[in-house]
Amino acid sequence: MRRGEKVYYVKDLIQSVPLHPPKRIFDEIERLGYRGQSGARRAVSLAAYRHVKRLKLLHTKKVPRPELPPRPNSILMGPTGCGKTYLIELLFGEIFKIPYVIVDMTKFTESGYVGDDVVNILVQLVYTANESIDIAECGVVVLDEFDKIAGAFSTARFAGQGTTKDVSGYGVQRELLKILEGADVQIPLDFGFSSRGPRALISTRDITFFAVGAFSGIRSLFEKGGVGFLQKLEEDGEAEESIAYKLSEEEADDVTRFHLFGFLPELISRFNRIIPFSPLDKETLKDILLIKVQKYKKEFEEEGFQLHIEPKVADFIIKEALKRQTGARGLDVLISKHLEEVAFEIFGKSDEGEVMLTVASGKVSHIVKRRA
Repeated sequence: MRRGEKVYYVKDLIQSVPLHPPKRIFDEIERLGYRGQSGARRAVSLAAYRHVKRLKLLHTKKVPRPELPPRPNSILMGPTGCGKTYLIELLFGEIFKIPYVIVDMTKFTESGYVGDDVVNILVQLVYTANESIDIAECGVVVLDEFDKIAGAFSTARFAGQGTTKDVSGYGVQRELLKILEGADVQIPLDFGFSSRGPRALISTRDITFFAVGAFSGIRSLFEKGGVGFLQKLEEDGEAEESIAYKLSEEEADDVTRFHLFGFLPELISRFNRIIPFSPLDKETLKDILLIKVQKYKKEFEEEGFQLHIEPKVADFIIKEALKRQTGARGLDVLISKHLEEVAFEIFGKSDEGEVMLTVASGKVSHIVKRRA
């Protein structure tokens, strides 16, 4: 199929995408169950608005590409389980419904070496767009675990000389440069993630990229010098109530730290915004937990039982999550663990009754009351 055959479909699609003001996007995310991260949520909501507005200017108002505003490529950095990828999923999967793909960067290596080729990032996006290259060119790519492609802390970097292959991460970073800059990239036409066979061109000039990572090792780069965020956590008394670390806007914008962390300066410069996510405190985790509990209550209702969870159980689970430093991601694991035994006991028996979760002797227990 030739690219020109889908031009009108692309225009129709972009016209159908809602263009909500950033403030409304911010509120809609919360309505969908997202909690916390007000600063980061504002920044990412604005980035999503700019992406959609740019597409509308290009495809419906026919504004020449050189006159368009820049793509809102952004780096989202923050501790694990603080809602970075979930925010992207809600924005483009639920609100805008634009093709997006979340790619695990740990599997990519320099082209031709062991592992996956970075070109397959675009193949996955096309596959998500129902194999339409034109639609994929309007999409969003999330480079998850972006921090894992940091190069080794060494001045010996592969620059293509000789026959030595680079496995430190710098080779992958260099191959990302062209994609992030905006170019026509060849991808396999069969969408079989193969480097052989017929190929087609996809433009990355209108694809927005979000690089997402915990950057947990970066904490050591701020521990000294009087501006460390670890010191701030201790001074504010938040060390026991937060997950991992937090960065200020000024610290996140210090691109020299990324160079020390093992990133090429020219790669980081492809992103025009670095957005720090805060660790989740107890109150935010509690709000998220209560939302998740509602889903379990509905499941138990389907089995004929009313599920009641005492407030001290929520406090116990949140304390466990803080101890494990898994953030919101670990809440489901902990809830499931504490409900597993009673669910195994009562599910599928056509009984009715009530289940109460409580805390006794430092552990969560359950009480089942069946109706006669």
